[in-house]
Amino acid sequence: MYAIVNIAGKQFKVAKDQYIYAPKMEAEIGSAVKFDNVLLTDDGGKISIGAPTVNGITVSGKILEHVKGNKVIVFKKKRRKGYQVKNGHRQQFTKVQIESIG
Repeated sequence: MYAIVNIAGKQFKVAKDQYIYAPKMEAEIGSAVKFDNVLLTDDGGKISIGAPTVNGITVSGKILEHVKGNKVIVFKKKRRKGYQVKNGHRQQFTKVQIESIG
């Protein structure tokens, strides 16, 4: 069984006991979270598509830790002008373990 869930504007395909890296959430480590915005579920070939969400289905998970992603280099240059700017950025994520769908 799997589900497609909208978390903070991003869609994730989740299954039971899976880890996902969602955009950072303001919650404590070890706390439980519920995602109500389920767009699709598949239970052994029985597919339920929401319009826009599937009613009565929630995905519950547990927050394991808050981590930073890999560094992304932002480099800007204008040729023949002597203009160069180099910046780095590390996005913050929350590691969530999916506990149940339903």
